[in-house]
Amino acid sequence: MNHIKVNKAPFRAVAYWTGYVGGLHLSPRAMLPLRTVDSLHLIEGKGVEGDRYMLGTGHLTEKLAEMKIDHRRHISFFEQETVDALARDHRIELVAGEHRRNVTTVGVPLMHLIGRRFSVGSTIIEGSYDPVCKHLEDVIGKPVANHLINRCGLFGKIIVGGRIRTGDVIRLA
Repeated sequence: MNHIKVNKAPFRAVAYWTGYVGGLHLSPRAMLPLRTVDSLHLIEGKGVEGDRYMLGTGHLTEKLAEMKIDHRRHISFFEQETVDALARDHRIELVAGEHRRNVTTVGVPLMHLIGRRFSVGSTIIEGSYDPVCKHLEDVIGKPVANHLINRCGLFGKIIVGGRIRTGDVIRLA
């Protein structure tokens, strides 16, 4: 009789993807258009230098602080694939940074990074859920909220800071 040896080691997910930074954006204040930049300086435990959420001038920043909520809105991410799907499937065109997130990713399954750590260049980020927000529609004037359920992007807490640049590799840490 042959016996099958069973490996009782705990299951560990392996990422079979490697993505990259397709674009970088920031704004010093809520409601202002985001500027496209070549690099961003990420400050550990704080946010993106010069961006509205680190400066305390982002949408809901004051309300979240009053409620003593660690919103982990240090940095935000949005998939280029979602931008492409909005254009292809719904004829809604978004120009660079119009999604109101700091980083446009290419080839990165953002929803899989909720609660996980990943690297962007030499930095380390911990992903957290980014709920669909009607405020985005109010700012850009386009009917996107219903199309972004489970595709609205990702917020991140900066664990290890540094400078990130367009083209930097993104992968699980």
